[in-house]
Amino acid sequence: MNSNVGGIDKILRIIVGAALIIWALTGGPMWAWIGIIPLATGLMGWCPLYRIVGLNTCPMKKG
Repeated sequence: MNSNVGGIDKILRIIVGAALIIWALTGGPMWAWIGIIPLATGLMGWCPLYRIVGLNTCPMKKG
């Protein structure tokens, strides 16, 4: 499983995911639990949807 989420994309996923989860924990709507998905994909650095549609926001590795 190669990383396909990088840089600003990863940071935004973590921030948005955490914010949604906090909102859900503090009495927000049930749908705010969807924040688990962007948080998890941001922390893992891999998004299954990106793989399906062929996206990759990671910088190219030199080697």
